[in-house]
Amino acid sequence: MALLEVKDLHVSFRTDDGIVKAVRGVSFGVEPGQTLGIVGESGSGKSVSTQTVMGLTRGAEVEGQALFNGRDLLKMTKAELAEIRGAQIGMIFQDPLSSLHPFYKVGWQIIEMLRLHDKEITKSAARKRAIELLSLVGIPQPDRRVDDYPHQFSGGMRQRAMIAMAMANNPALLIADEPTTALDVTVQAQVLQMINRLQQEFGTAVILITHDLGVIADVADDVVVMYGGMVMEQADRMTTFKSFHHPYTEGLLQSLPAYGGERARLRAIPGTPPSPINVPPGCPFAARCPYVMDRCRTELPPLEIAGEAANHLSRCWLPHNAAARQAVRVKLDQSLPVSAEA
Repeated sequence: MALLEVKDLHVSFRTDDGIVKAVRGVSFGVEPGQTLGIVGESGSGKSVSTQTVMGLTRGAEVEGQALFNGRDLLKMTKAELAEIRGAQIGMIFQDPLSSLHPFYKVGWQIIEMLRLHDKEITKSAARKRAIELLSLVGIPQPDRRVDDYPHQFSGGMRQRAMIAMAMANNPALLIADEPTTALDVTVQAQVLQMINRLQQEFGTAVILITHDLGVIADVADDVVVMYGGMVMEQADRMTTFKSFHHPYTEGLLQSLPAYGGERARLRAIPGTPPSPINVPPGCPFAARCPYVMDRCRTELPPLEIAGEAANHLSRCWLPHNAAARQAVRVKLDQSLPVSAEA
């Protein structure tokens, strides 16, 4: 059994403009010691899915299951979730400055995290552990920086402090929600290496949420591609990059600078994501898909096996056979006007 197994998750919010269907039937799982990458554009439902699992989407209407070690997180009380958050499941948010309290020292916040879940640890022992954690994540002079406030840390150091706090109690699962978005490339690589090193040391499972497939290529074992609140494609990392099936996955890959060899210009995905309030019939990607067929606009394709591997799933009407799929792509591509190909 997977450490965390999310089954048929639906999340919606009632607003003055209508019901926002943020997540529609999402399922995924992560094994101990493995890294699951969830990728997609802003608004695809990546963060809402994991925040709902953690009980952080107030006012949401939720259906489905989120089994953590066999227990359904979605049915737990606030007190039960509080015992799991921070102790068994750690979370790193995109903006550490908004996650760390500006009025309290960084070390004090780590110490409080430790003492919240370990009633027997003393203040001195917790402080020593906080210094060890800051050192572990690469904060220089941790014995001094432990008494600094968040605004005295750089962006990269604040993110490291968040990782230290998330890993304070050696959780079984770490959810990293866009942990490197606001960081420069050098610091981004250091943070990813740090998460990987901590994962190897403690055997932690990691769910990495990002819009950057380049990050996924570095660290993920399995990949879930989301769009319009749904899973479009799901496979291991190698299959995702080498034998992808869904046109949306193809579009994401073509937007990477290194993808396509010596191509001079990147190929952006035209159009915009669908409204989560006025959900279109059929495939949510139909309006932006270069291989769209008539049935795509009216019939929602099921998420089913799309390749030789049983764990390769795709939600698309393109043929599952690679040769037949390529023939359809070529035929549809040749029928496009020049302006649409540019």
